[in-house]
Amino acid sequence: MYGSSGGLASTAPPPVDPRIRRFGSSLSPNVPDFRFRRIAGGRGGGAVRCCCSDLEFPVGGKIAEKKEEWRLEVRKKSPPRGVRTRAMPALPFSSTRRKGVSKQENFSPRCTPRNTASQSHDTPPQRDTGIASEKDWGINLISESVNESGINEDGSTWYHESGEDLGENGYRRRWARMGGKSHDGSSEWKEMWWEKSDWTGYKELGAEKSGKNAEGDSWWETWQEVLYQDEWSNLARIERSAQKQAKSGTEDAGWYEKWWEKYDAKGWTEKGAHKYGRLNEQSWWEKWGEHYDGRGSVLKWTDKWAETELGTKWGDKWEEKFFAGIGSRQGETWHVSTTGQRWSRTWGEEHFGNGKVHKYGKSTTGESWDIVVDEETYYEAEPHYGWAEVVGNSTQLLSIQPQERPPGVYPSLDFSSSSPPPGDADGQSS
Repeated sequence: MYGSSGGLASTAPPPVDPRIRRFGSSLSPNVPDFRFRRIAGGRGGGAVRCCCSDLEFPVGGKIAEKKEEWRLEVRKKSPPRGVRTRAMPALPFSSTRRKGVSKQENFSPRCTPRNTASQSHDTPPQRDTGIASEKDWGINLISESVNESGINEDGSTWYHESGEDLGENGYRRRWARMGGKSHDGSSEWKEMWWEKSDWTGYKELGAEKSGKNAEGDSWWETWQEVLYQDEWSNLARIERSAQKQAKSGTEDAGWYEKWWEKYDAKGWTEKGAHKYGRLNEQSWWEKWGEHYDGRGSVLKWTDKWAETELGTKWGDKWEEKFFAGIGSRQGETWHVSTTGQRWSRTWGEEHFGNGKVHKYGKSTTGESWDIVVDEETYYEAEPHYGWAEVVGNSTQLLSIQPQERPPGVYPSLDFSSSSPPPGDADGQSS
């Protein structure tokens, strides 16, 4: 992937690990040595983890109830060739909802702030967990309608409701919601689950959660899975998405994440995420995307940056395009000091598919390189999680039973306001 630039002048970058690019040798001594590690095969097929040997801003973790967990962690200098990355929680969204819950005593522990060990309603969602699975959300819609509410011994209240909505074209929506709040209203939570279907074959499974606790932390998250038939290609498609956000009640801190994944039966796949966070004087952003056309073409990109209130800014971005071993990579790492002084390094690679790779780059400190090396090209032509995997993990979505269609009745389809997507004849956009 990224090979050693042997034979260059002393100003050229040092040899690097094939999956790691280090950018920090030309930064000012007063600037933290930020490094960006790209992990092959990770979420995003090249997800970038940002860390610094002196200081690490929280690109992972969660809003915690304790103030100390919001602080930036101070780390000691790591060895010259070591790249330290903060462990990202790979935990799914938590859900403590038990199947068939409908009695008051089963809701009481949820609404009691003191009983935090046995429930998760006073805790914001995890950061950087991506899109959770059906199993992790634990959606279990009951058949009968429910309308219950009550008051617990400590004065907290709870409710549980469920129902069914019907509409045109066989539209059916089954839903359930529950929630509760403390006696003084300082702690509150809401949860909702639903499934939708109609005669066109559309199926949807979704959930939404929100809440706040006595410390002032607030949060909201939603999750969806959708199955439908693309009107232009007639291919089955599955789309998954999640949004999460939380805000601290004790500090100027919060974060937001949006994730999406799209798949079709021919291997076309699109994945991406947008993230934003703030911790007192620091803010950071991250965007990444992947696109597989199902025929071997791959596009991946990442752009992340951060800044402080004092005016310091830094970031890293890269992009790669490949098909049949031929393609290119390019990127830039940059830093702006509090005085406005800018440092940057740009780099690029051209892979010819014959074992030859053209590498070039330069920086604002005067270093540059332009060489051709013998190097094996590595890239991922297919997503590590594709159509077969998403179908296998969407059993609850696929098992949604639509209403029975009466004989001679067909769904009403309106194509007047839509236009074919850009791309080839079978509806595949690139």
